[in-house]
Amino acid sequence: MKTLNISNDIVPLGEFKSAISKWLKNIKNTGQPLVITQNGKPAGVLLSPEEYDDLTYTKRFLESVFTGLAEAERGETMTTTQLRSELNKKRKRNR
Repeated sequence: MKTLNISNDIVPLGEFKSAISKWLKNIKNTGQPLVITQNGKPAGVLLSPEEYDDLTYTKRFLESVFTGLAEAERGETMTTTQLRSELNKKRKRNR
């Protein structure tokens, strides 16, 4: 995700509502997220679809890595031979 530019990427809700189309075009063209404030406090963040997809992919990837590390710490590992055997079993079942 691109770094937030405080002077350009924070907008009050009223200003956002009055120029939604402009802000959506800006997000699409720059890829910059937009923080929308309400009563002077952050109320939401608007991202491009690509940025959202990247964030969710990264989150799923990191969760998978942390799960694997936790399993390894618990000793839940396989040898290469065991892994190949399990994969072959699954392939046969899926045919």
